[in-house]
Amino acid sequence: MPLTKLRAFLDEHHIKFVVISHSKAYTAQGIAAIAHIPGQELAKTVIVKLDGSLAMAVLPASYQVDLLALKKLTGVKDAALASEREFKQHFPDCETGAMPPFGNLYSIPVYVDETLTADKEIAFNAGTHLELIRMSFADFKTLVKPDVLKFSTRHSGPFDREPALSL
Repeated sequence: MPLTKLRAFLDEHHIKFVVISHSKAYTAQGIAAIAHIPGQELAKTVIVKLDGSLAMAVLPASYQVDLLALKKLTGVKDAALASEREFKQHFPDCETGAMPPFGNLYSIPVYVDETLTADKEIAFNAGTHLELIRMSFADFKTLVKPDVLKFSTRHSGPFDREPALSL
């Protein structure tokens, strides 16, 4: 039950949130389309290595991590994407690739791209490929205390715009 740990943490802090169930999807842009959430409003968690240590880079689904920018802004010598093998064991209660952006629950630093601060709410994977959590960005920022930086570039593709609603 991946949502159990996160839900208990949010409840303990009296945070209002909504759980959104959706059909199985593995990419942030695919989830945005299925859940009818614009790609710029769905936050994805990308696990990176900064000087060999794991960190979370949280950015809109329709963006990608600019590792050079992240490297410069954090002052590290090396920034790279972490492989699944390198991070899977750090999130035993989550499905691989569905980690919520709560590094504080896993003793991992969190860097949030400043583009997410423009939205009143944030939606993100809840530890499975079937559920999202939507909550206020202000509450997220208060609980996680991420470093807010500008380290992303926009994807160019079909998921840049708001997904069409299906009837």
